[in-house]
Amino acid sequence: MFPSAEKRFIRATKITIFVLFLVITAGGIVRSTGSGMGCPDWPKCFNRIIPPTDISQLPAGYEQHYVDGRIKKNTRFANMIEFFGYKELADQIRHDETIHQHEEFNPVKTWTEYLNRLTGVVAGFCLLFSAIYSFTYWKKKKSITVWSVLNLVVVVIQAWLGSIVVSTNLTPWVITVHMLLAIVIVCISIHTYFLAVTFRDQSMLQSNSSDRRIFVLSIVSIVLLVIQVVYGTEVREAIDHLNAQQIERDTWIDSIGSNYHIHRVLAYVTLAITAYLFFKTRSVYVQSSQQYRFALIAFVLVCIQMLTGIILARFHVPAVAQTVHLVVATLFFGAQYYLMLLVSKPKQRALSNSAV
Repeated sequence: MFPSAEKRFIRATKITIFVLFLVITAGGIVRSTGSGMGCPDWPKCFNRIIPPTDISQLPAGYEQHYVDGRIKKNTRFANMIEFFGYKELADQIRHDETIHQHEEFNPVKTWTEYLNRLTGVVAGFCLLFSAIYSFTYWKKKKSITVWSVLNLVVVVIQAWLGSIVVSTNLTPWVITVHMLLAIVIVCISIHTYFLAVTFRDQSMLQSNSSDRRIFVLSIVSIVLLVIQVVYGTEVREAIDHLNAQQIERDTWIDSIGSNYHIHRVLAYVTLAITAYLFFKTRSVYVQSSQQYRFALIAFVLVCIQMLTGIILARFHVPAVAQTVHLVVATLFFGAQYYLMLLVSKPKQRALSNSAV
């Protein structure tokens, strides 16, 4: 059905999506273990391709060397932000004393962060190969090539932003942007995969009925998920702050404030919408359809997500549950996004098969 060159792109993109979720998992482990500053520089780790395993391998005075390097990078970053009109934000970075703090060497945290970076490198190469292979569609469906190349550009920006995360000593809003950009990269990959698999095979887009409400609700769900991710990141940042202050773990949830309550309310709204989408999809599409399959996957994932949220709240934010909560949230977002694509105007899409 698919020419070999197109099969190669589809296979590469599928692998890329899988690796991207691995990167997010690794990032979640880094956050939950507090390993974000395990490597004080970027892209190397302690200026090594292979990081040290013992503090004796580091030169005397290495702490100040990396602090000075971060200050220089942050000055450039602050100047750039100020150039775009964010003077107050730039001043906050320039005068943030936490940037001058150095975290003590911990080999476990160092290697946790290092493995996270290696996973990111693998994802970068996967996106590179996907972009190269996408040129097989240049004359047939340029949008696949355009999106694939754009994604490669975005991942370069994401890598640079990762260096800013390190240089600013895990500044909260930078971490939030870093997370949102990761979701953008995943969505672009899912979108290009969808365009490729439906380019020659429109069968998955056909249904025995149609209901515009499914498509509209899927968009609403995606928007709510983005807002939920933002608030979830704010909650995570508050937990990091409480942890740094060595406040008792069993008081964390009560100490977070309104961001936690908004995040929780949005979670229940998302659960309700996802449940409705599942039952509505089941009544509209046959059970062998891709639409039903991904509606079911999304419903299962949102239930797991709610369960991990309850565990986090009831059992004083265990680290393992934090990672699972983040990864499942991302998988849920991906499933919802693919469902949105599957229920989006199949007739119009079929007619414009060769359009950009």
